[in-house]
Amino acid sequence: MNDLLLKNCKLIDKSGLYYIGINNTKIAEISKQPLKSDDEIDVMGKIVLPGLIDPHVHFRDPGLTYKEDFKTGSLAAAHGGFTCVLDMPNTVPSTNTAKNFKEKKKIVAKKSVIDFGLHAGVNNLKELEKIAKLNPASFKIFMDLYDPIEIEEIFKNISLINNNNNNNSNNELKKPIPLTLHCENKETIEENTIRYKELIHNNEDMTSHYSDARPSMAESTAVFYAQLLAFKHKVPIHICHISTKHALKILNPVANSFIDFTTEITPHHLFFDNTAYKKFGTLVKTNPPLRPKGKNITTDDLSNIDMIGTDHAPHSLDEKQKGLWDSSPGIPNLETALPLLLTQVNRGNMDIKLIPKLMSQNPAKRFNIANKGKIGIGYDADFCIIDLKKEGKFNIDTFYSKAEYSPFENWKYQGIATMTISHGNVIIIDDEYQN
Repeated sequence: MNDLLLKNCKLIDKSGLYYIGINNTKIAEISKQPLKSDDEIDVMGKIVLPGLIDPHVHFRDPGLTYKEDFKTGSLAAAHGGFTCVLDMPNTVPSTNTAKNFKEKKKIVAKKSVIDFGLHAGVNNLKELEKIAKLNPASFKIFMDLYDPIEIEEIFKNISLINNNNNNNSNNELKKPIPLTLHCENKETIEENTIRYKELIHNNEDMTSHYSDARPSMAESTAVFYAQLLAFKHKVPIHICHISTKHALKILNPVANSFIDFTTEITPHHLFFDNTAYKKFGTLVKTNPPLRPKGKNITTDDLSNIDMIGTDHAPHSLDEKQKGLWDSSPGIPNLETALPLLLTQVNRGNMDIKLIPKLMSQNPAKRFNIANKGKIGIGYDADFCIIDLKKEGKFNIDTFYSKAEYSPFENWKYQGIATMTISHGNVIIIDDEYQN
């Protein structure tokens, strides 16, 4: 007897309709034949995806919770079909010490309505060793904050930690902790920012020049250097929010078969180029910035990337409207990402099978998230149930995020998550939190 039964489920890799039995928070049975259960939900032929995993969110908890906290952030995630998120370390204080990492984990565990993991910041070797024992999703560095010598020292330390973990594991081979990278070259950005600040001051009509102050070359240079260090020190790397075709070309898997790397893109880099500054101004300011049309990532590149991370990075509306140079960079994306992609599926611009691959399977594999990323017996009963035909417009009044803005507001969509289930518990049904 199952605790819960999902019946009349459409699975994208199978024909016909299925029953999914859930017992003790796990998937217990998958069958075309009726199953027994204490409770059941009739999915009525809708598509059932594995719960989405977002490898890149900024929930601002602790220290900056007026922007977002883990309760509102995790609700926004569930609303968007996500059942697991990995939070970045640049909170206040940063999770770059074992003490801060433990404290943040305690805070988050009390607030989150879905599963979570934490990326860790970097520090001295002693602190890195302590944090490594706490199972961080990765160590994260912003390459635009370090010079090349400092970056290589970080690679060396991560390599030492991974080697020590295996040497001290009683013959049990542990997967190495990846290094997650924001790839922009510090020197290039500093030189160009000085030049453009002198040229345009704080002229809002020239907001598009923010992309020139942090040019494509800054990203490509950093990506190339990261590859060299990954090869030299045998460190697995994950490249966040790739924004240009050129950077993606540098990371060609055939040319780089000797390094362990994965790639990520965001919805805003996928759906906007830098002409969006004319309409949205600093609301679409983000790092790395939006790119010129023709150089930017598009849906044509989806087959060449490993995952989609929302880089959900909310700020207060005031912080987004402080002018070209002083406005905070970041765009909230959790509640718009899936419908934007499903719309592309409906338009024939992408294969729906890419969604579970890029937003469940690959994130689980890269960040060593056990029992997630797939609909299979023994896996966590995490599901995102979608209605591929449902149409509407984005309305931020229905969002759970604290963000009071979205450049996608009023965009039309076709296809949306109508139910999110985590460990067999229904979290969201048709926009409503089931607390």
